[in-house]
Amino acid sequence: MIQSPTWSQIQPTPSSSNSETYSSFTNPSYVLGPGDQVQIRVYDYEEYTGQKVILPDGTIALPLIGSLNAAGLTIEQLEQALTTRLQTLLVNPVVTVELSTTRPVVVTVAGEVRRPGPTELQASATEGGVPTLSKALNAAGGITQDADIQQVTINRQTANSGSRTITVNLWEAISSSNAESDVILLEGDSIYVPRLSADAQIDRRLLARSSFAPETIRVRVVGEVKNPGEIQVPPESTLSSAVAIAGGPTEDARLSRVAYIRLNEEGRVEQETIDLRNLTDNYQIQEGDVIIVPKRSDVSVIDFAGRLFGPLGAFLNLINGANSLFQSF
Repeated sequence: MIQSPTWSQIQPTPSSSNSETYSSFTNPSYVLGPGDQVQIRVYDYEEYTGQKVILPDGTIALPLIGSLNAAGLTIEQLEQALTTRLQTLLVNPVVTVELSTTRPVVVTVAGEVRRPGPTELQASATEGGVPTLSKALNAAGGITQDADIQQVTINRQTANSGSRTITVNLWEAISSSNAESDVILLEGDSIYVPRLSADAQIDRRLLARSSFAPETIRVRVVGEVKNPGEIQVPPESTLSSAVAIAGGPTEDARLSRVAYIRLNEEGRVEQETIDLRNLTDNYQIQEGDVIIVPKRSDVSVIDFAGRLFGPLGAFLNLINGANSLFQSF
């Protein structure tokens, strides 16, 4: 469940209509269109009951009454239209309509997500129904560790070429019990996840364990481990857990001088040497990190890295994405 925004967070552009309410943005009535599948039930009349897909021309077909336009209607409006049409054939028909599967909805997700860009969403009733903000973030690969989920914005085009922007605090969804309903998305919505400020008070480990985070991230563990190379680890993993996922250290591993190397936001390479002899630590791994477990006989990590990767310059190129250097592992 996601914390809904307050009125002050809804900021209309000059061309937007001020009559739009808070609930109409966060929980808009779903408008049917070609490709949607609905379950129609008419009490005591099985011949009218069943799954119907809205055809490319926007219609559905039922026995005796023929084609009926469904595109552009809400579920409630389609129920009423069916009831009106069936009243010419049946006595007091009781009609219910449920949305079974939604047509693909394309939204754009930008900012601190793993796969920014246009994202296609589709959900069945068993998956929770219509496309939502949380589903869009998951479809975009999940948020990065630097995502500021307290200020996620959604921009929506409205009638008369206007637009509205709403700011949603997703942090409430994972840090408190007061979170409200997920935000329903419409075709063409644009979502932006900003970067977390340096002084932001957010528990990154809790963020990494949330449903908005990716299931795994890629890191490389090289040297004296049983299965060196690129591995997939949960985003809340520590250095020692990454070593364990890589098969654990070999008998020749020098765990007192394990190094991890990271390319920071400014493009500079950071290196730190960690004592992992107890196979425990409090360092949270990040996408693209490199962990080096040297041999007992090596004088230094740099000496070991030089033998692994050649000159230091080539090693730094590795940090910047020269994946071919790892193909020998």
